[in-house]
Amino acid sequence: MQRDDGETVGYLDPVTSNYDVVVPRNILGQQIGEPSDYAVAEALVEDRGIGELMNLWILDGQEAVVGDELTILEVSPDGIVLANALRVKALESTQRIHIPWPDVSQRLTSVKRP
Repeated sequence: MQRDDGETVGYLDPVTSNYDVVVPRNILGQQIGEPSDYAVAEALVEDRGIGELMNLWILDGQEAVVGDELTILEVSPDGIVLANALRVKALESTQRIHIPWPDVSQRLTSVKRP
């Protein structure tokens, strides 16, 4: 799904063949709301945008430890590429982690800081 400015912000996954009920998904493919009618889900996806890609992430429910968080380097149909956020910021060499796109199993979790 694209906004008026052409930015891809996510997509709507149909529950019914006529799109009366859809599941809103962010750019990573993660479910971001309950199945609902098209207009409600569309508004939710548009409100999210792609800004959340700048968040820090953890993989597979690991504990969020400062220094071990991941940053997203790339999102494409070929997959999601992540790396250690601090090492990337310091321009250090670091291991790249590849997970499938879309992330419908929600392997990635955004780190919440107080």
